[in-house]
Amino acid sequence: MLYYFPLSLLWKAFHKKDSCVCREIVRRAGIPYEVQHNLTTADAPQTIYYVRETFRKLEEQGVTCKVNYPVYKGGRVTMWTLIPMKKFPPTRLQRYCCQVLKEVTCRDRFITTGVRWAESVKRKNNRGVYENFTANPEKKIILNNDNDDNRRLFESCALKGKRICNPIVDWTDRDVWEYIRSERLPMNPLYDMGFFRVGCIGCPLAGKNRWKEFALFPTYRHAYTKAFGRMLEVIHRNGGKTRWRTAEDVFSWWMEDFQVEGQMSLTDFEEWRSGNED
Repeated sequence: MLYYFPLSLLWKAFHKKDSCVCREIVRRAGIPYEVQHNLTTADAPQTIYYVRETFRKLEEQGVTCKVNYPVYKGGRVTMWTLIPMKKFPPTRLQRYCCQVLKEVTCRDRFITTGVRWAESVKRKNNRGVYENFTANPEKKIILNNDNDDNRRLFESCALKGKRICNPIVDWTDRDVWEYIRSERLPMNPLYDMGFFRVGCIGCPLAGKNRWKEFALFPTYRHAYTKAFGRMLEVIHRNGGKTRWRTAEDVFSWWMEDFQVEGQMSLTDFEEWRSGNED
């Protein structure tokens, strides 16, 4: 590996339990590695504090740590500025936020992920595979943290010029938690708060659990609502029309897991149609 990729192994998304296990395995193997964290701007405060503390400990051990700030169309963005730019909310079927905030780094690197086959069944049943579903299947994009059954121990991505290693791809949930407990690995405190998945607050993949997230972190609900309000302003200023009247209307639609008569769909958005339909 080091012959073809002389730079050290790159580690990402280390604030999740699977990644924590993989990082410990890499450390014990004696492979030089560095750590990067993509600042999505929608992580829970506990995650941010965990990242800071982990960075501090790793840097004391001589490990290179870096925070990546998202850039879109040549400028810095956040989740809250990206939504008005895209002109439609992120959904299960169109998670542009993942592509912009999490998947734009690591070119020409050998990276490691905590992808596991055991999680794909849960996520597929919940329509939760990390993919960019489009009207044209040929435009489908699989992101590097996708827990699909097709994932293998070693993968390559010619488009982004990188190689991916999934060292615990065949581990079960029980394997992961037994390793964490036996090795006493420090974990993101969100798991002790009852969170099964750790990611962006309000992620559509969380389904009904988003109500719990917004109850615990009401500031994020307010941030999404403000972003939806600015999104409506942009749409209407450019002559567009929507069935929503207020930002709260958008939020209510966004939190639903099913379509009802009169609701808007992705095909109502010019931005989505232009990028996904022939």
